[in-house]
Amino acid sequence: VSPLHCFYTSRTQSETSIHQYLVDEPTLSWSRPSTRASEVVCSINVSHYELQVEIGRGFDNLTSVHLARHTPAGTLVTIKVTNLENCNEERLKVLQKAMILSHFFWHPNITTYWTVFSVDIISPFMAYGSASQLLRAYFPEGMGKTLIRNILFGAVRRLNYLHQYGCIHRSSKASHILISDDGLVTLSGLSQLHSLVKHGQRHRAVYDFPQFSTSVQPWLSPELLRQDLHGYNVKSDIYSVGIATCELASRQVSFQDMKRTQMLLQKLRVPPYSPVDISIFSQSESKMKDSRSGVDSGIGASVLISSGTHTVNNPEKRPSASSLLSRVFFKQMKEDSQDSILSLLPPAYNKPSVSLPPVLPWTEPDCDFPDEKDSYWEF
Repeated sequence: VSPLHCFYTSRTQSETSIHQYLVDEPTLSWSRPSTRASEVVCSINVSHYELQVEIGRGFDNLTSVHLARHTPAGTLVTIKVTNLENCNEERLKVLQKAMILSHFFWHPNITTYWTVFSVDIISPFMAYGSASQLLRAYFPEGMGKTLIRNILFGAVRRLNYLHQYGCIHRSSKASHILISDDGLVTLSGLSQLHSLVKHGQRHRAVYDFPQFSTSVQPWLSPELLRQDLHGYNVKSDIYSVGIATCELASRQVSFQDMKRTQMLLQKLRVPPYSPVDISIFSQSESKMKDSRSGVDSGIGASVLISSGTHTVNNPEKRPSASSLLSRVFFKQMKEDSQDSILSLLPPAYNKPSVSLPPVLPWTEPDCDFPDEKDSYWEF
């Protein structure tokens, strides 16, 4: 298997060039990034990185995710190591697409990749991991309303940015929502992204079914799963946001235990099937409370009603990402409210003041990864 060589790209590509890659795949012109995090970004020497501990797996268990330290700068980073020997040609294309697209988009809520070399990918370390990991560790009955609002605000901002470029994310779920130690929320999972633009023309709908999508099917919209002549558009992502909202509120992944046919039938029901049992939530906003412990989800009825509008069967009746950002649910928070996220979370694991595990010398991980059902980070 040919290795993926180190590459850089500026984030000033035009909308046209983005869609040219998605459709026509022309030869791309790479350039070095700005001085931002330049010492880490420009370091392509494997010996400059020291592995600390494995923090997750993804890409159907072909990728291991490690916390590492860039020794010249003393900066914590995340290293993804992919077993290319077990990747077929289609998976290699998906992996390459995700790497390239991550450098086309420049937005604070988009997960960035700093360096790619050999089979390893260097990206910023997200100290809180994913929202899914936070649910398992600290919120046994679901997150509170304020925390959900802060997390979803960053995710929806990112979706709005992608939708403006005519791109559908197709993989919006809690394990793809990452949170940094300073409270910045980013959305990963670019490997399933698809464009509405083809041959320079933006279409109203697309008909492509995402490859290797078994793990994200509970979050996929009815119109995408239906695979009929109507197709689907960016409103499909709004459905996924609704399912992710229920996931954060109840700690339950809707439809996950259903067989594929049963899942589709339930999603196509009219009136739509409720992804969660409303009776498990407090119906009184006066009972709402947000705590770090997560003992009481305190979600209240407003979030359930909001998620219900996202998961209606008719995509035309769902709000757009831009209209979601203007709703009262998000207007109740200031745009720069990262501190409020931190006040609702426990101290970040592996902040600089926290001692790290003993430094391990760099070794290529074994190619035969053990099966591990729970992946804290997914990409």
